Amino acid sequence: MSTGRAPRVALLYPGDRAARDRADPAASRFAALFEAFAAAGSAAEPAIWHDDFADEVVAQLRQVQAVLVWCNPIEDGRRRDRLDAVLREVAQAGVFVSAHPDAIQRLGTKDVLFETRDLPFGSDVHRIDSLAQLASDLPQRLRHGARVLKQHRGHSGIGVWRVELADDDELTVQHAQRGSTPQRMDLATLQATLAPYFETAAGGHMIDQDWHPRLAEGMVRAYLVEDRVTGFGHQAINALHPEAAQPGPRLYHGPDLPGFRGLRQQLERHWITLLRERVGLARERLPLLWDCDFMLGEAAPGEPPRFVLCEVNVSSVSPFPPSCIAPLMQAVMRRVGESKGDRA
Repeated sequence: MSTGRAPRVALLYPGDRAARDRADPAASRFAALFEAFAAAGSAAEPAIWHDDFADEVVAQLRQVQAVLVWCNPIEDGRRRDRLDAVLREVAQAGVFVSAHPDAIQRLGTKDVLFETRDLPFGSDVHRIDSLAQLASDLPQRLRHGARVLKQHRGHSGIGVWRVELADDDELTVQHAQRGSTPQRMDLATLQATLAPYFETAAGGHMIDQDWHPRLAEGMVRAYLVEDRVTGFGHQAINALHPEAAQPGPRLYHGPDLPGFRGLRQQLERHWITLLRERVGLARERLPLLWDCDFMLGEAAPGEPPRFVLCEVNVSSVSPFPPSCIAPLMQAVMRRVGESKGDRA
C-alpha cells in the first residue's frame, strides 16, 4: 500500500439494488462531502449497503483504506447485525472504520445515560431490566413527575416514551416517533406496549430518565469530530412536549455560535474526556463524526446554563453542518496515516 497517495475512502449508507447500481455521489445526501474529498485529491466512493448483497460490499471495502459509515440501528425493519460483523471483519483486515461497531456499543446506546448519570451533564436515570421491575419501580417514580422510557438502541424517536400519571391514576403515554399522539392506558397495557424492548434481540432492558420541562425551549445538538466541537444544531420544539406534538426544524450553525460557547468549552475541556473515560473508550477510538443531544436543565439564579445529556448519536449522524466537513476530512487523512504507520 503506497503511503504517498491520498487514501481511497468509501462512504457507506443503506440502499437497495437499484440504488447501488446507479450510485451517484452527486445525487447522494453526502454530495458536499464527496466533493470535498475530490477537491482534496482523494478517491471517495459510495458503498451502498444491504444485507442482500453484503458480499459485494465486503469485496469493495477490502479495496479501500477507510470507510465512513451511516446506517441506523434499524433500517427498513432490519437490524444492522450483519453490517457490524462486516465492519469488524474489514477492520481486522486493516481498513480504518468509523464509527466502529465497538465504539457504537460504548457510546451510541441509551446505556450511556445510565453510565454517566452522576457526571456534570447527567440526570436522574435508572436501568429497568424486566417488565416486573417496570411494574414495581415506575409507579413510585411517577409520583415525583413524568418519566421518559428509552429502548436500548434506536433512532428517530422510535422506542422513546413519555409516561405521566393522569388524574384518575391511569397513565398518559406518548411515543416520540413522528406522528404519535398521547394515549391513556393502565400499567398493564404499558407493560404490554413496552414488552418488545425487553426481548434479548432488542437489548433486554430500557433506560428510565427524568422528564425535563424546558424541552419546550428546544434541544441542542453538539456535532463532534473526535473530541472537538465542529458545529451545533438547535431544534426549537421537541416531539415529546405535551403542548407541541411535532418537532420543529433543526437549525444548523458553526462551532462558534455565541449562545453555546460555554457548552463547547465544557465539552472540549472536560466533558468528552469524562464521557469516554466513563464508558472505557480511548481517545483514538472515538468516532470521527458523532453528536451529543442536550436538554436545557434547571440552573440556580446567577449560575451558568445547565445542559443535560439526552442521547449520543453515533450510527448515522446526518445531516450535519457544513462546518464539519473540513475537520472530518482532516481527521480521515490523519487517522489513515496513523494506521499505515501501525502496519509498517
